[in-house]
Amino acid sequence: MTAPAPTGASRHYVLAAGGTGGHMIPAFALAAELAARGHHLALITDARGAMLPGKPDFLPAHVLPAGRFGKNPLRWIGGVRSVLEGRRMALRLFEAFEPSAVIGFGGYPALPAMLASTSAGIATIVHEQNAVLGRVNRLMAGRVDAIATSYPDVARMKGKHLPKSHLVGNPVREEVLALRKEEFPAFTEDGILRVLVTGGSQGASILSQVVPDGLAMLQPALRQRLQVTQQCRPEDLDAVRERYRNHDIPAELGTYFEDMEARLADCHLFIGRAGASTIAELTAVGRPAILIPLPIATDDHQAANTREIVKAGGARMIRQDRFTPKELAKQIQAMAQNPKSLGNAAHAAWNCGRPDAAKDLADLVESFGGIDMMDVIKMGGKEPARASGQTQTSVGKSMLRELKDRVAEEQVG
Repeated sequence: MTAPAPTGASRHYVLAAGGTGGHMIPAFALAAELAARGHHLALITDARGAMLPGKPDFLPAHVLPAGRFGKNPLRWIGGVRSVLEGRRMALRLFEAFEPSAVIGFGGYPALPAMLASTSAGIATIVHEQNAVLGRVNRLMAGRVDAIATSYPDVARMKGKHLPKSHLVGNPVREEVLALRKEEFPAFTEDGILRVLVTGGSQGASILSQVVPDGLAMLQPALRQRLQVTQQCRPEDLDAVRERYRNHDIPAELGTYFEDMEARLADCHLFIGRAGASTIAELTAVGRPAILIPLPIATDDHQAANTREIVKAGGARMIRQDRFTPKELAKQIQAMAQNPKSLGNAAHAAWNCGRPDAAKDLADLVESFGGIDMMDVIKMGGKEPARASGQTQTSVGKSMLRELKDRVAEEQVG
């Protein structure tokens, strides 16, 4: 992706994100929107994020140290040291790049940039992709100028931080968003039922174990009309192929599909995990789903992600400990028993979409870090928080103490 033609006054912005697709996809979408408005961008991340497919060509990546904090307190010292070293490097980058604002998307690789921006008095915004405020965003919630959310209700956000929260949604890739205006693919009483199965970037063995047998338990009138596309782990591929062959169900299998947006466009029913990007894409396009939240997800955030779309009638959620072939067949039969019910679910999912997420997030970003008069106008007379008269050394020491305390609180909580 090359930089779009500029359309407005140029500012500098830094995006900071963990190296997973869940953090990086919305960061890439915001980068494209801000670049289209004439701004210059830089990215702070880890080695994974710097190499992630889909990173825009115009977005230079800076890899900074960022320690992780497990449950063993003995490892926190090394983690804090890495974070503070990353913070020092981020401050040097900010001196050269002079950003108007820093936008964090969660993940420990974003933490050094967040600490640096708040200590330097740079306007700071965090974006939360999930329906539960992530650990790094919780650590920074009291310091940042704004919290952008993807859901109306976000768990683990303190009441005192609600006044600076803004519902914008979770930005998705342009290729996926372009599908929103297309009709749900035709599904008739005797037509093919196209099922798309994915388990995140690495696949999920539980889907490989359950889905083929669950589809085989459908009533013959529905089972005979199946066409399956399934992402599998490499080690599961042969076994899954054999299961579909034994069930006489046509299936296209792969470890990775480059044209995933085309697969999503054609499918009538999605089966998979409930990551933030997955939910955002399903609601952007309007696709019915059966969602199996990852049980070990931090704070059970994948289950929380399903609540809005399930309540609306666009999806059904099955906990992994209840995810059996029989239960899956039961839920598919209920959703696809006739074209109308599946179409209604698709429309309900579509209604949950927030297609203007990238634009709304960009608007929020632009409302901070402008000239003083712009700040007064856009923020109702309240300027974004600025650093006090503390020296960088005193700020660093206070942050070190606070970071240790907050990490300890999060581990206990």
